[in-house]
Amino acid sequence: METITYTQVQQLVEKLPEAKLALAYDLLLELVEKEIGPQSPQVEFMKLSVEEQQSLLSQQAEQMKTHYEQTADERTEWQAGDFIDEHETRGDLVS
Repeated sequence: METITYTQVQQLVEKLPEAKLALAYDLLLELVEKEIGPQSPQVEFMKLSVEEQQSLLSQQAEQMKTHYEQTADERTEWQAGDFIDEHETRGDLVS
């Protein structure tokens, strides 16, 4: 059997009528699941509806916002201050 490229598969999919895209997607998803395994978070995420994906991403964004708000003082502390050239502090810099 000849080697099939991603481009060839993409071109074939582009020729499908829109009504058949869901079927093609499900078939490809099933093939990916067999390769990656059902435990893959990426595959599980792909199985979700767009609304569920958006909801999950919104929840994660809110969690990260909360995290960054709670750690703002710590981040400010280690990000603040002057930048010091290590060579100058060790006396390695030739004048």
